[in-house]
Amino acid sequence: MYRTSTAPTPPPSPALDRVWRLPGVYRPQADTALLAAALSREVVPGSDVLDVGTGSGALALYASRLGGCVEAVDISWRAVAVTRLNALRAGHPIEVHRRDIRHPPGRASRRTYDVVVSNPPYVPAPPGPAHRGARAWDAGPDGRQVLDPLCAASAELLRPGGVLLMVHSAMSGTQATVDLLTGLGLSAGVGCRARVPLGPVLRSRLPWLRARGLMAAADEQEELVVIRAERR
Repeated sequence: MYRTSTAPTPPPSPALDRVWRLPGVYRPQADTALLAAALSREVVPGSDVLDVGTGSGALALYASRLGGCVEAVDISWRAVAVTRLNALRAGHPIEVHRRDIRHPPGRASRRTYDVVVSNPPYVPAPPGPAHRGARAWDAGPDGRQVLDPLCAASAELLRPGGVLLMVHSAMSGTQATVDLLTGLGLSAGVGCRARVPLGPVLRSRLPWLRARGLMAAADEQEELVVIRAERR
């Protein structure tokens, strides 16, 4: 188990501020900054890094600036196009592919990595269709629609000694993530936590979240956690 640190959310790195986006592509926010701070402690020059659900490519670019050899994947063609453009503008040789992590390639062509980083959709959402932009954060009634398959895939993506860094809301089940990763043979725990003000998405569904017991009546902040898991 890893020591958990609780600290104010770090300010966004300049590396996270220079990205261009299209509508419907996730904008780097507090969760991105928290994950970037964790990433800075894991990536060394020459590390093979995979950014899953790259969005604008902010974390992929940051990992590349740290010296990593980076591959970025996303299920959204729009995110893939944006990340390719941001990598080109920054002059970083990042591999960018459209890929659904829930359907990995055949074992013979499967790559492994020193670091897998992900800021996946994790916000609990009421049943019903989501508009295009919401697909970047909504993840079903318990917030685990993407977290569970990502955890399941991570053991195959990591080489021995490799590390998974994944950020999500405590509302989505911190212990459930740790237990799932531990059950897959990884050494997992909460690397760091931060409490941040509620954004417009959570504020708009506060009554539903409170009715489900996901937020206390007086709570006006969201707790973010970075899960760190290492393949032995």
